[in-house]
Amino acid sequence: MNTVVKVICFSAVFLLLTGCVGNNNEEATTDASEEISATESAEEPSIGEGDEANMNKENEVSSEESALVEPDGSTSNTSDQKNEESLSQYPSEHIEYARVWLQLGANQDIDGLYVNKIPAGTLLNPDDETSGVYPEDVIQLAGSRLIDGSVTYSGNGDGTINVYPVPLRWDGEYPAGEEFYEEMISNTELVSVDVGEDEEVIRLIELLEIQE
Repeated sequence: MNTVVKVICFSAVFLLLTGCVGNNNEEATTDASEEISATESAEEPSIGEGDEANMNKENEVSSEESALVEPDGSTSNTSDQKNEESLSQYPSEHIEYARVWLQLGANQDIDGLYVNKIPAGTLLNPDDETSGVYPEDVIQLAGSRLIDGSVTYSGNGDGTINVYPVPLRWDGEYPAGEEFYEEMISNTELVSVDVGEDEEVIRLIELLEIQE
């Protein structure tokens, strides 16, 4: 009988000890898991409202600066569009005057760009009775000083012009004779006009003084 009691008591004690050890292991495992989770949370950077706003702003700027794809597959950026819009506010003939002078004008540092429209049939040299006449309407561009030079031309409407080698002021002995003026007209040069930089074209447009 005593032996049976001892066996029962020993078994009860053993079970109690086993349960305590199991609980301790579970608690230790739980604590370790919680510590790992807390550490990972601390290491992960948080994104606040301010960071999200900055990220959105950067994305917007990148989108604005990116090239735009045109229907024909070509690309253009917003700065090019702004230049085109700023130039489109001016009349086409004013743009032509500025581009011609930008390409052919002797002096670009001028105070004013004067435009004189000369109709067909006008004498090339009004001071010479033997002077030939312009066979078509022409435009004469000039600065405010003789040193600025001049450009006399007619437009063809296709990006080209006919440049007449006519001076702004005539010097020499007259009458020069019809042959002299006929040769001058025959030496008219066909020139393709460059587009030029929009900023420079606009600068010259703002200096235009058109004589009617």
